[in-house]
Amino acid sequence: QVRLVESGGGLAQAGGSLRLTCTASGRSFNTYTMGWFRQAPGKEREFVAGNSWSEGTHYADSVKGRFTVSRDKGRSTTYLQMNSLKPEDTAVYFCATKVNGGRVHVENTYPYWGQGTQVTVSS
Repeated sequence: QVRLVESGGGLAQAGGSLRLTCTASGRSFNTYTMGWFRQAPGKEREFVAGNSWSEGTHYADSVKGRFTVSRDKGRSTTYLQMNSLKPEDTAVYFCATKVNGGRVHVENTYPYWGQGTQVTVSS
């Protein structure tokens, strides 16, 4: 059974940084795609960043140059380093995983999700 657990959320000031961690368990994730999504209050969940063996790393335009996604050598842990945070980055952040490598940014292609971690950025 695949299980994803996010950690590292919290409160940050605008311009500050946070690093989110997503730890996956239940099988080998060496070839799995890992994605990060977020959902702000009153808004739909949106793609933030993702990494796959076939497509490499992709970022939403809103976070390019500020956020960096990486994975550990065993590829079961993925990180989202968030720098230069803005109040509009406030959201619940979710990690997700899937077997296939395509359409990294498409939410409904991911069958496995973590519970989410709250990120709040104050101005």
